[in-house]
Amino acid sequence: MRIETYFQQVRETLEGSPIVSTYDVTYDKRSTHEGSIRGQAYFVDGSILHLREFVDVEITVERLAYAYQYMDSAKALVFRYDNTGHHKKPNLPTYPHHKHAGSADNAVASAAPDLVTVLNEVEDRIKLP
Repeated sequence: MRIETYFQQVRETLEGSPIVSTYDVTYDKRSTHEGSIRGQAYFVDGSILHLREFVDVEITVERLAYAYQYMDSAKALVFRYDNTGHHKKPNLPTYPHHKHAGSADNAVASAAPDLVTVLNEVEDRIKLP
């Protein structure tokens, strides 16, 4: 797959979500198969998702670096998925992949999610009319 194709998939995912009211995302092509995505998705309840990915899509979609930080409408952290080794729990079975649940200090084991998975988790938290 070419990186432009992946960027288009991300756009379509955000535009097709019933909970995304608007989004502001920048796409940076690094090569034919590598690129980065950085931005925010704003939800219908006033909450926000900050997202960052650096991907290689040559064979499969490989997220070399990622962070998905979901904040409620009061700007309090609800959760954050990332694969940076900044926490002090390298013994987690999914290290460096982890999830911060409720606070930045609470790192728990987690598989590496993709944007669709994160949006589904947010949608489960938002009550649509």
